[in-house]
Amino acid sequence: MTSAFASPRFAPTALMLGNLVTGCSVLAPAGMIPELAAGLSVEIPTVGLLITFGAVVLCICSPLTAWLTSRFDRRSLLAVTLLVLALGNLASAFAPDYATLLALRLVMLAVGALYTPQAAGTAALISPVEKRGSTIAYVFLGWSLAAAVGLPLITFIGSHSGWRTSYLAVGAVGALSFLLLTWRLPSGLKGAPVELKTWTELGRNRMVVLLLLITTLQMSGQFVIFTFMGPLLKRLTGADANQIGLVFAVYGACGFLGVVVATRIVDGWGAYRTSLLFTCLMLAGVVAWTMSAGVYPLMAVAVAIWGLGFASTNSMQQVRLVTAAPPLASASVSLNTSVLYIGQAIGSAVGGSLFARDLLGVTGYVATAFVVLAMLVILATRPRERIAVPA
Repeated sequence: MTSAFASPRFAPTALMLGNLVTGCSVLAPAGMIPELAAGLSVEIPTVGLLITFGAVVLCICSPLTAWLTSRFDRRSLLAVTLLVLALGNLASAFAPDYATLLALRLVMLAVGALYTPQAAGTAALISPVEKRGSTIAYVFLGWSLAAAVGLPLITFIGSHSGWRTSYLAVGAVGALSFLLLTWRLPSGLKGAPVELKTWTELGRNRMVVLLLLITTLQMSGQFVIFTFMGPLLKRLTGADANQIGLVFAVYGACGFLGVVVATRIVDGWGAYRTSLLFTCLMLAGVVAWTMSAGVYPLMAVAVAIWGLGFASTNSMQQVRLVTAAPPLASASVSLNTSVLYIGQAIGSAVGGSLFARDLLGVTGYVATAFVVLAMLVILATRPRERIAVPA
């Protein structure tokens, strides 16, 4: 990969803000499910399919577009992707019905699937090797901000001014992010071409396969709850729109804090130990949510603990994949993004099925089972210690 480019000022920040826009575009329906259901005259589980179907498109298009566009200039590629996300969100604000909104979302996300893996690969290109882990983690801070700031604002705007205004706001931020990235990211950045044999090499790499499985299990467990977090809080505790928005804000703020801490400790601790720490926090939070179902203050505290781990674990997955197979980083990160969305699709589909059957309390136990499995796989990826032999 080309790495002779010094990182200009604000280039990592421009990449990070692009992830903020991408995260808001992906997560937006989860923050305004009741408003979308009422405004489009559909049931809550039907609105949840915006997350499920969107995740299916993302998981298919992420590796496919990584292969098709691997020889493109990264600045042009990422800028066009952000422009499509901005225009897609703006167009969504004027969707006359559910079918149109779904179609717009699928087209927008088919292109948007490019952004997150390519941003990670680009971050690796513009950073020195010793800072690569922290730079990639910083770029993924955008997803934490999407949950910490974007999703609560989407929920607030949606409940007070309508879901159309929320989409307009995301579109406006996307346009600003497009301008910043075009201005600050250097041209001429290209990674190693992704060829068909690249996928075969990744499939033969045991560590890469296990890391992808970890991502799938972690995201499946979280999205069993997260997709319907608002309706679950309302049904289980009677929470109103402001209380639900507060929980989303707590979740996102703690996610932001978790990534900041992970970014600071990963170069010293190593990605494995950092990942293990934050997955433990995620598991503790999901278990606490399950055990405190029906008690709003306790569920809010559980979400805070869970939030510390949700984004930082994904950041560590990216770092570990880049480290496991550096020449194949662009492809492995795109696959990780793909299985991340597979996890979203699995979790939201399972959560929607349980919600439709009024099995609200069961969602926490199913989520816990997924995260426990993820923890077991993480333990199986523990790096082998090299034993020094005395001379």
